[in-house]
Amino acid sequence: MSKSYVKFETPADVKAKALEAITVAADTGRIRKGANEATKSIESGTATLVVIAEDVDPEEVVMHLPMLCGEKNIAYCYVTTKKELGTAAGLPVTCAAIAIEKPGNAAELVKSVQEKVAKHAPVKTAPAAKEEKKHEHKHEEKKEAAPAEAKPEAAKPAKEKKAGKPKEPKAKKEAAPKKE
Repeated sequence: MSKSYVKFETPADVKAKALEAITVAADTGRIRKGANEATKSIESGTATLVVIAEDVDPEEVVMHLPMLCGEKNIAYCYVTTKKELGTAAGLPVTCAAIAIEKPGNAAELVKSVQEKVAKHAPVKTAPAAKEEKKHEHKHEEKKEAAPAEAKPEAAKPAKEKKAGKPKEPKAKKEAAPKKE
């Protein structure tokens, strides 16, 4: 049974190259291990390739990664198990996802995987992208309008205090005569 977050089938040769790229990048470059770290790498735009395991349970752990990668135009692919992903990264435990940030000596492997994945990965259609931008734009306008309305209300009480009561000068204390 295929998981809902698996958007396409990754060919065996691409899986092998992706795992090899992770192994080389772990030694000579920089990788981010785990779904949370991969998410941070994608959101910051530093990921060059994201590899996701197909046997993650619960699915919610990684189901957002393909969508994020699509939005940021970052190549991603799948491998069969978490175990082989963890082993490729040099971990003694399983790993749900890995992001390669700096490929190091694996640059050519990463580029090869990116090119092959581009043929298989689903591409967003232009109308869908436009609808999302319109939605974001309307949302931003609402955010900007709300604080603008709130500022004058917050400023009024401060002005009323200043205008309402003039400050009275404090009575001067009479100095006691000094004893010599």
